[in-house]
Amino acid sequence: MTTETDSLTKEFRRERKRRGLTPMVYHVAILFAPVAVVAIASLVPFAFWTRVVRFFSFSDGFLRASVLGTLLLALNCGLLGTLLVARRMAMLGDTLSHAVLPGIAAGFLWTMTKNPVALVSGAIFTGVLSSLVVSWITQSTRLKPDAALSVVLTVFFAAGIALIKMLPDGNKAGLDRFLYGQTAAIAGGDIVMLSVAAGITLLTLLIGYRGFLVLAFDETFGRTCGLPMRVLHYVQMFLTTLAIVVSMEAVGVILVAGLLVIPASTAWLFSTRLHRILWLSALLGMAAALTGIFVAFTGQMGGGATLVLCAGLMFAAAFLFSPRSGLAHRAWQWVQHGRRIRREDTLKAIYRHLETRGFSPAEIRAGEAGCTPADLRALDRRGLGEWTGESAFRLTPEGFREACRMVRNHRLWELYLTQRAGYAQDHVHDSAEEMEHLLAEENIAEMMRVLGNPRTDPHGKPIPSLDETFAAATARHA
Repeated sequence: MTTETDSLTKEFRRERKRRGLTPMVYHVAILFAPVAVVAIASLVPFAFWTRVVRFFSFSDGFLRASVLGTLLLALNCGLLGTLLVARRMAMLGDTLSHAVLPGIAAGFLWTMTKNPVALVSGAIFTGVLSSLVVSWITQSTRLKPDAALSVVLTVFFAAGIALIKMLPDGNKAGLDRFLYGQTAAIAGGDIVMLSVAAGITLLTLLIGYRGFLVLAFDETFGRTCGLPMRVLHYVQMFLTTLAIVVSMEAVGVILVAGLLVIPASTAWLFSTRLHRILWLSALLGMAAALTGIFVAFTGQMGGGATLVLCAGLMFAAAFLFSPRSGLAHRAWQWVQHGRRIRREDTLKAIYRHLETRGFSPAEIRAGEAGCTPADLRALDRRGLGEWTGESAFRLTPEGFREACRMVRNHRLWELYLTQRAGYAQDHVHDSAEEMEHLLAEENIAEMMRVLGNPRTDPHGKPIPSLDETFAAATARHA
């Protein structure tokens, strides 16, 4: 009984040491965790929590209008932005968003009131005009599209600023929201316009999806098939201009390009299929819009700026962590690639070491052939080797076959360079050290055919045959 009690006591102490907390401290931490949460929450002003409750209850009419309006404009901009990014015309969205400013100012000068019909009509006119001017410049001059876009953007935006400066100071009130946006100003009439614009975009994409798909990836092929590529181009420009015009009061002409380009660019990091990217871009834009409205409402910040900032944070997260092309994923692939090359180099070193003594005995010890214990443990984890004693190690049949493959690739590539590329024998080793990790089986088969199934490399060393060496390795391990 005493022995059993001592054993339990030792086990309890080991567990306590592993946790790093005594039972008393552990239970105190559990009891006071809610108190800590309440204490941290108390540091946040009460007004913030009040606004959070107001946001999720949607008790404010202007908040409901802001949320619905921004979701609609994000849906519209996400769909159209995908086509712009696919055609490498993201800069055009920025150009159109700045080019509508003189139309807004001209519409105000026409009526001397903030008549929405006059403002929207002027904005659509200058937006379409700017896209026509860009097309005319690129087709009639030797300028590249980026230069034409930059010229039109700066000239039209400067014209808008000049027209606004011409207005009396008393009449400029409210026009600044077209520059910087004001989501709280979205009203019932704006929601109607946003709904109509989003509906037109959805209907147009559903009807002409195949045409826009061809326009996005191979416009020349579309022309040869008789598709109206030019008509589709101008339809896309009109829809983009319309989306910018109906969104400019919410996010402003300066920031609306962000909702056109950023969600679409984020979606491209997750997929390469256009239909998936279209909906993913729309969903990401709507998520950024909803998050931006929440941050703007609870933090009393500018709505248009927070929408674009949230979209930018989503892009940063996708750039870092997307499973297809994220920076973290590529870094992990680089690490895995380095580990694979290290394993293959270890296998090759073991084979060469065993070859010098006729593969007998089949075991090696740590430190031989330049193999560290960490290298041998890595082979053991992969099932390419096994420990036969305290420090003795040997390759498994699968490991021996992989080692033969690496040596074969190295020596065959050296032979190919000397016989087919005219390299000197003492200049082929470094190239073979790199290529041995990259050669596929079909490349090896082609080289074997071209070289006539050689048996030795340029230095007279045998080129191992996979079938023979695998059979020998299996026999040794039987």
